[in-house]
Amino acid sequence: MTAQPISPAERAARARDVFGHLPPHIDAAVLFDDQFIQYYSGFSFMPTERPIALVVVRGGERHLFVPRLEREHAEQTGEAEVILDYAEYPGRVHPMRQLADYLAQQGLESAQLAIDHDGYPSVMGYHGPTLSESLRTATIHRRPDAFDHQMSLKSEAEVRLIEESIVWGTQAHHLLQRYTRVGESEHTVEARASKEATEAMTQALGPSYRGQNRWLSGAVALYRGQIGPASALPHATTTGARFQAGDTLVTGAGAAVWGYLSELERTMVMGEPSPEQQRYFQHMLNLQDIAFAAVRAGVTAASVDQAVQAYFAQEGLQAYWRHHVGHSLGQRIHESPFLDIGDERVLEAGMVLTIEPGLYVPGLGGFRHSDTILVTATGMKCLTDYPRDLESLIIPAS
Repeated sequence: MTAQPISPAERAARARDVFGHLPPHIDAAVLFDDQFIQYYSGFSFMPTERPIALVVVRGGERHLFVPRLEREHAEQTGEAEVILDYAEYPGRVHPMRQLADYLAQQGLESAQLAIDHDGYPSVMGYHGPTLSESLRTATIHRRPDAFDHQMSLKSEAEVRLIEESIVWGTQAHHLLQRYTRVGESEHTVEARASKEATEAMTQALGPSYRGQNRWLSGAVALYRGQIGPASALPHATTTGARFQAGDTLVTGAGAAVWGYLSELERTMVMGEPSPEQQRYFQHMLNLQDIAFAAVRAGVTAASVDQAVQAYFAQEGLQAYWRHHVGHSLGQRIHESPFLDIGDERVLEAGMVLTIEPGLYVPGLGGFRHSDTILVTATGMKCLTDYPRDLESLIIPAS
């Protein structure tokens, strides 16, 4: 049986439970971030200049505030108890003023409100008053940390969706590795692998399957420009490069499954690896192993990065360091907490994180594996299952 979408009962429980993550005096939460709105209501949409908000009152009742053109969409896919709409943005009366009027009608004009943003963020040219300017009699508390914390603690159903994403991201990556050959372009290889993996996934998951993820569509495997010397740029962009013997390659793969995603990245080499490539590849494996060993419930996110940075210092590799060890993920590609020396949040069982320390050597390339892991009480469980050793990741050059 394939993983099923998050149930209405689970989403309703999230809305009720959000107040356990907020100070006791909070009367309602008002959310503008599309990912929080999806998390609590199931409504998945593409943000535009038209503001959308979700109001959650004590007891968990959810009120969705949408533009008229999204009403039927919200009714079909959202799980809010109340859906109200406004005509259009900016309209004769600005939508933020209309939202403030509605909150007042609900008896919240003098309430203690927890928010993620003070009004709708700037999206596609949106301009408007903040919520605090529109509802001056309420007391506004900006608490995105509380919503982030609840989102970071994955349920069994969420983990199953992430695991389903891993199945199809892994298949896409196998195809990417199979089709990569000297002289081929990254565009051609990425498109072929992603197309075939997506077709297999949609057939396996059936006609009811929906991706519902803002960052991924289908099952994908990419190089994203990290080919040859350009792989030393951690966030390179696609250039349409052609593969050459001797290239260091850094990949990325995942799949969108009912709003959730995963991350699998590998370093591969075109042809026989040079001694230099072998050396940095081994350092990369050592760094990832150190991070794996450091993760468990009860330690800080910072402590994992500290352990990894100690190896960089011990081996004299600081010049090749570019980023922290990893991050949480689920609905978003990047969620909090972050495995960074400056993040003192405590890891908890149920968090899903990436482990991806990297080395970036100018002129040679980047060396980064990324695996998706589940934090447990005694350590971690690696959810991704793809070869990590260099021999398995050598692509024949002839």
